[in-house]
Amino acid sequence: MSKALGKGLEELFKENVSSFEEFENSIIEEAKTNDSIVEIPLSDLRANPYQPRKNFDEEALNELAESIREHGVFQPIIVKKSIKGYEIIAGERRVRASKLAGKETIPAIIKDFSDDEMMQIALLENLQRENLTAIEEAKAYKSIIESLNITQDELAKKVGKSRSHITNILGLLKLPASVQDMVLYNKISMGHARVLSKLDDKEKIEDLASRIIDEDLSVRTLESMIYDNKTTKDVKEKNIKNDEYKYIENYLKEKLGTSVKINKDKLSIKFSSVHDLNRILEIMNINIDE
Repeated sequence: MSKALGKGLEELFKENVSSFEEFENSIIEEAKTNDSIVEIPLSDLRANPYQPRKNFDEEALNELAESIREHGVFQPIIVKKSIKGYEIIAGERRVRASKLAGKETIPAIIKDFSDDEMMQIALLENLQRENLTAIEEAKAYKSIIESLNITQDELAKKVGKSRSHITNILGLLKLPASVQDMVLYNKISMGHARVLSKLDDKEKIEDLASRIIDEDLSVRTLESMIYDNKTTKDVKEKNIKNDEYKYIENYLKEKLGTSVKINKDKLSIKFSSVHDLNRILEIMNINIDE
């Protein structure tokens, strides 16, 4: 493993949400000590080929660009020297925002990482700093599993997610490409996509995906249409009151990566082990003092 990693990727691959922050800060502090932060022309930079994020929030980028225009770039990006210019390892949002702000250069730290390391760093930066769409997350997980030759269980432990979350996310890659794009651009939710991924009929999946958008179907309505063979009208009339709870259930399922049920005045959250329970409590920002 490259010494440039400082703590190393095994340390970085923790459930601790601040671990990427600590990793990046250790590289920056070392660069400050060695006086090795340099200004690089933005025109010399190339995107990380392993960057999982394909869809960048324009409003958020414009806000960051305004801040950079006014105060400059506070934190240097991390890059790798390539045959022509440099490849971005961490900090692509800062690069994009700097271009919007009209900047010509950006502070950077040059490090030598392997392709596998670049892939893992890009995944963790996005997982721990910004929410990837479900499809971006799925493709990133697939790449990590294939490049490191690890199991879904091993990946789940590395990124602090439940095995069921990893399995459900990867299942989305079985969806037709057109439906994957709907998830990628947030036209349909992860909850909708998970239900559709259980089906085998490609035409039916595409038809239902279009109806989700056109008719604004909830996940509960979609499930009833598929499994109970009910019409949209029947389901909506029966579940008007329940849809609100189902939305909360689906939100918590995605947030916590585990099964969540709301029944009348009872909220149930499933966990598979003490490790999984601690993971859930950490996501919920609950600290238990022994």
